[in-house]
Amino acid sequence: MERTLILLKPDALQRALVGVIISRLEARGLKITGLKMVHMDKPMAHQHYSVHADKGFFPGLVEFITSGPIVAIVVDGKDSVQIVRTLMGETDPSKALPGTIRGDLAKDIGRNLIHGSDSPEQAVREIALFFDPVELLSYTRDTERWITES
Repeated sequence: MERTLILLKPDALQRALVGVIISRLEARGLKITGLKMVHMDKPMAHQHYSVHADKGFFPGLVEFITSGPIVAIVVDGKDSVQIVRTLMGETDPSKALPGTIRGDLAKDIGRNLIHGSDSPEQAVREIALFFDPVELLSYTRDTERWITES
């Protein structure tokens, strides 16, 4: 199983889309193993988005991501990094396909609702920024049993 980090950005909370987005992730078969609401401060934002530090949009990105609470989520699943990236859609919602989170719900490139790790290696680094190991839970999800008991 692969593990990845998802951040629901301040606009997702402001627009009351957290439940909708989590439903899409779960419907795709991803298992939530960590979930919490946090208010990212500027040092954490600089650390998290350090790969973009030399880009012109970086100051605005830091300002936005620290403007309100976010929801940090860790999900497990086969090929979870790629599945999440596909579900999210293109960074620019105007280029994101219908059926993706950004294609259906996001307003513009600066307010695109969601972040997902771009590789398994990056996921390990990002998860460690937001979660202590004891905050990540492992459990078996026996959906077959639930379906047959209904």
